[in-house]
Amino acid sequence: MSLTKIIKIDPAHPEEKYIAQAAKVIAGGGLAVIPTETVYGIAANAEDKKALERLYEIKKRPSDKPFSLLIAEKSKADELAVDIPVVAHKLMHKFWPGPLTLILKSSGEGKVGLRMPDHPVALKIIEQAHVAVACPSANVSGEPAPDNFAQAIQNMDGLVDLAVDAGNAKIGKESTVVDLTVQPPKIIRSGAIKDEEIMAIAKSKSVLFICTGNSCRSVMAEAYLKKLLEKQNRKDVEVASAGIMMLAGLAASEGTREVLKKEGIDVGAHHSQRATKELVDRSDLILVMERTHEDNILRLDPAAKNRLFLLKEFARISDNDLDIPDPLGAPLEFYERTFATIKDAVERIMKIL
Repeated sequence: MSLTKIIKIDPAHPEEKYIAQAAKVIAGGGLAVIPTETVYGIAANAEDKKALERLYEIKKRPSDKPFSLLIAEKSKADELAVDIPVVAHKLMHKFWPGPLTLILKSSGEGKVGLRMPDHPVALKIIEQAHVAVACPSANVSGEPAPDNFAQAIQNMDGLVDLAVDAGNAKIGKESTVVDLTVQPPKIIRSGAIKDEEIMAIAKSKSVLFICTGNSCRSVMAEAYLKKLLEKQNRKDVEVASAGIMMLAGLAASEGTREVLKKEGIDVGAHHSQRATKELVDRSDLILVMERTHEDNILRLDPAAKNRLFLLKEFARISDNDLDIPDPLGAPLEFYERTFATIKDAVERIMKIL
């Protein structure tokens, strides 16, 4: 007879009462074995000293080796870590939720490991616990991590208060752990994501162009830079554009399509998107058309200051006006002059990428 209370749950349709039960145990200082897509883990309230002491004892883990935390949404990283580098946001965008643990500077002291698991049960439990959740694998340190419930409960029966049975782990391999507090990033533990995938993103660059509605100027800049990169067979630079307006899903303006068509560029499939903090966070270089755009981006994310420039700063100009006026609604000749300025600036940017 099991000494730990076991609840069986359907991962595709997790019953809310069981999710609430597991979350309550964790928030209250108890320990619960929970599923993730990698392996089963032991979840504990990271803010509860006694719960952590018990977790260290069960794991037979040195007390100077901290546990990573699981989070249910990316925005939680901003609460638990500080000075988050652009590369971290790139990796979050690519692999979260998923089998990647990122080591960052803690908002408290030292470092903190964070992961957003790709498992509906784990995400719901973490979200409803309303506490920081430490969750190492459900095994004694040094022994194999359990990729199914049978192994997990065999290891932990009687040692934890609750165990959630959701069948086999989808991946069955521990997460890849990357330390982003050092430069260059260092892979601490190879895991479910290949090392070369991590390092390719770490070495890549991302450029974001911003205008008002993302239907004219930023579209021109994005499309032209992509053309230059394609000519050089560069696959290490990601290019995007966005607008500061609330609207999204707009096509490129007719004038923009006409001007770019003369360059052999088709932007008929373009749909505008709003500039968001997440988009800004993962951009190495942010180029805006007007000073007002600069102000808007800094309101979204003050940390972007050292990566934010007026696009016209890179163009050969004879005047002191660094704004590139919006051609929307203007004659085609105005679009052509606008594109000439953008083209000149983008060509110069290409040289430094």
